[in-house]
Amino acid sequence: MEIYLQDSAATEALGRLLGKHAASGDVFCLSGDLGAGKTLLSRGVAVALGAEAEDVNSPTFAIMNVYQGRELEIRHFDLYRLNRPEELEDIGFEEYAGGDGVTLIEWAELFKEELPEEYLQITLLHDGEGRRAVLQAQGERYEKLLQEVEEDADFGN
Repeated sequence: MEIYLQDSAATEALGRLLGKHAASGDVFCLSGDLGAGKTLLSRGVAVALGAEAEDVNSPTFAIMNVYQGRELEIRHFDLYRLNRPEELEDIGFEEYAGGDGVTLIEWAELFKEELPEEYLQITLLHDGEGRRAVLQAQGERYEKLLQEVEEDADFGN
């Protein structure tokens, strides 16, 4: 699925829509250049799940932020500063990714071999004044999620 996002508000709205359909155990992997909107989209997901918008920020230096939603915990990783798979082990990545709650992973492409077998890949690309979001399901659960998202929204694409 490919969606044109005209501005930051549309990027966050896509995140809220994904969050609306998210379930415990879901893993969303976000890729894109610096400033592509990964944290903005993550904020939308977290807010839809009940986290406070002002609490959601880039975990670039912390590596992982945890937000409490209404019913689910949201784990937000930024793997940009990590260099080796062993560092993922040091932060307990395997215990969090795909466990109870929803996991958001920025720069997931840097550690593809360490990702769960199934996840939703979200690639954000600069496109003129806006962005293009490319969503790819890795597994049945995420094919169903994308179908739900498509049925629930009119992206005008």
